Order: sequence, then structure tokens, then C-alpha cells
Amino acid sequence: MARYRGPVCRLCRRERKKLFLKGIRCNTEKCVMEHREAPPGEVSRKRRRRASGYAIHLREKQGAKRIYGLLEHQFRRYYELAVHKKGITGEILLQLLERRLDNVVYRSGFASSRAIARQLVSHEHFFVNNRKTNISSYLVKPGDKIALKEKSQKLSVITETLKREQKVPGWLSLDRSNFEVEMLNLPGREDIPTDIRVELIIELYSK
Repeated sequence: MARYRGPVCRLCRRERKKLFLKGIRCNTEKCVMEHREAPPGEVSRKRRRRASGYAIHLREKQGAKRIYGLLEHQFRRYYELAVHKKGITGEILLQLLERRLDNVVYRSGFASSRAIARQLVSHEHFFVNNRKTNISSYLVKPGDKIALKEKSQKLSVITETLKREQKVPGWLSLDRSNFEVEMLNLPGREDIPTDIRVELIIELYSK
């Protein structure tokens, strides 16, 4: 599957905000956004043009795609799924993105970034309801239990991240002793700690 393999800090600079693509590094002084906010290729801030309405909508969509590590056809598919479901399209879109298995692994604290979480899932380190699953896009449902394989419980990339005890959202229940997390319910808009203006994305796709 196609995947962006270039420098991820460049993506943050392009969107002019932290996308937290490098996990812990993004919260330190080493983060490129702490000292170099200008987008790639921009020589001087004085030459920056005022963004058009379309550009504002596009940047919001591109930022959301990059936060969750998706390509255009994948992101568009989630939008189309959201449109055909009952409810507020924007909230449903965010729910679908949050329900991805790699995102649930990241939100639970097993990985410091979604990229690492995706790699752990693809290498079959996790069971979903006692079944091996290596599909990062698997949509977790309320009641599903994700457990770390016994042989993987000593991996430093996981144990070091769990030691930091990052805050787990209320729609997930983490059992640290058993390396298991359960999805309690669908996440609400207030449970999703991102500054994505999803209404702009919906407006862009609905034109």
C-alpha cells in the first residue's frame, strides 16, 4: 500500500501546526515547530499571500489526513461512510477515524505515535477479541477487547510508552496489568483531543 515515507516534520511545517507525528519528540524542544514554523519552500513571511476560502478548507482536510496517516482515497471513503449514516456527518467522520485499530492502540498508550501503532498492528502484536488482527483500518466496536500478545509484552517500544501513563480517553478502558484495552462506547466530539475543524472538511467534500 502507498504510504508517505518522507520527513514527517515537513508535514507539520506545511500545515503550520503540530500534528504529533513523532510522538514524544513533539513535546520537547527538539520539535521543529518550536523554531521553524515557515512552510517548506517559503523564503519569507512577507511574501505570504492571504489564503483563499478553498485553501483554508483544503488545509484542514490535509491536516486531518496527515494526523491519522491516511491517503486521499482512504479518507474519502470514511467521508462517504459518514454521509450514509444517521447523525451529524462531521461527528460520525471523526468517530470512524478514532475507531481505527491503529488509533485505538495509540490512544490506549501502547504506542507513542500512530505510525508506531500501525507498525505494531501490522506485525500482529495484538489480538482483537482473541483473534489475530493485522489490519490497521479495522473498525473497533463497543465491547471489543484488544489485547497485547504475551510474547510482545516485554517489547521496550511498548513498555517504555506505558510507563509514561498518558491519559486514556473515557471511551476506552485500559487494564495495564493484563495489557488489554476495551472499547466502552463510541467517542463523542468532546472525547477527541484534536483541533480539527471537521465542518470545513464536510463543506469541502460536499461542494
